Amino acid sequence: QSPFVESGGGVVQPGGSLRLSCVVSGRTTDNYAIGWFRQAPGKEREGVSCITREDDINYADAVKGRFTIARDNARNTVYLQMDSLKPEDTAVYTCAAAWDALCTVVVGITRGQGTQVTVSS
Repeated sequence: QSPFVESGGGVVQPGGSLRLSCVVSGRTTDNYAIGWFRQAPGKEREGVSCITREDDINYADAVKGRFTIARDNARNTVYLQMDSLKPEDTAVYTCAAAWDALCTVVVGITRGQGTQVTVSS
């Protein structure tokens, strides 16, 4: 069973914005960094952005300057604000636990079901 529940995806035109939310249950945020990952059809999953307990943050080069990750500890939620969206951002976005801001995934903690983001005119 996954401790992550993602939401906020949808269909948006190029240049538009979306905010994804990842609600994390249990003590996962106390012990691990939390990351957003994405997988487009026919492509491998890639790390988009991760944030540690100390708020160290890293972004994939493809999203730097356009995406912003943040965490609300009171709500056990990690957000991904996505601006200036491009068609190549189309993917299923999932949350997962990570060891560090470089998005080294923790094996054994099931990622969430994901939320679909489609950028199309």
